[in-house]
Amino acid sequence: MSILDEIFEHKIEEIIEAKRQRPSAALRRLAEGMPPPVNFVEALQAAKQKPALIAEVKRASPSRGLLRPDFDHRALARTYAENGATAVSVLTDKHYFQGSLQFLHDIHAILPALPLLRKEFIRDPYQLYEAKVAGASAALLIAASLEDGLLQELHALALELELSPLIEVHTAVDLKKALRCNPVLLGVNNRNLHDFSVDLGTTIRLRPLIPAAIPLIAESGIHTPADVARLRAASVDAMLVGESLVIAADTAAKTRELTMNNYQ
Repeated sequence: MSILDEIFEHKIEEIIEAKRQRPSAALRRLAEGMPPPVNFVEALQAAKQKPALIAEVKRASPSRGLLRPDFDHRALARTYAENGATAVSVLTDKHYFQGSLQFLHDIHAILPALPLLRKEFIRDPYQLYEAKVAGASAALLIAASLEDGLLQELHALALELELSPLIEVHTAVDLKKALRCNPVLLGVNNRNLHDFSVDLGTTIRLRPLIPAAIPLIAESGIHTPADVARLRAASVDAMLVGESLVIAADTAAKTRELTMNNYQ
């Protein structure tokens, strides 16, 4: 069993417990009473910076453990917003990444106009309602781990909740599945979630297969201005960067490094 399969299997138990603590009907009522979130897709399209930066609040990873001893999700998000990030991704998985849905709540509370992506292993509509209540503008859907019917169901529900569904792919097979949803947003993860190897060329190779009208986000493996330039040359609309920002000695400077002199 790969780490991705293991994570999704564990997620089933988490969802059951979450529903026990807060029944689906109560959560759905809360979500339906929330005001519309910031439009994530429009924010990326309006960004002067190309590719726009989606900076990730990420506390830990299964392979590296805790990424920084002084981790502060609010301070990190504010640093990103003040140094050129267009949007922020918040990793909310607790068991494997030491994240929390509370991180999303807290960041939305201090930066209500900032587009926020819930980075999570979503497999149940309940998690989309959670995302809406917590202040998310978008939610991640991993094509490789969702059968066609469920992926389409979750994509449609996200749109109904006015969340931007980001369908993540890693292979041409994933991409074909994603395109059947008529997606509003696509992400190519350069990290193979089965063995955690990383290749920035994954985005470059899949780019010609993706209609130009669909905003494209490159995820993982982005560390330097040269990487950013490579993505810009491939007409990638946005980039999601996590660990290289979180572990930087000066996160503000690293954020600026990936955004400065990066205009079309």
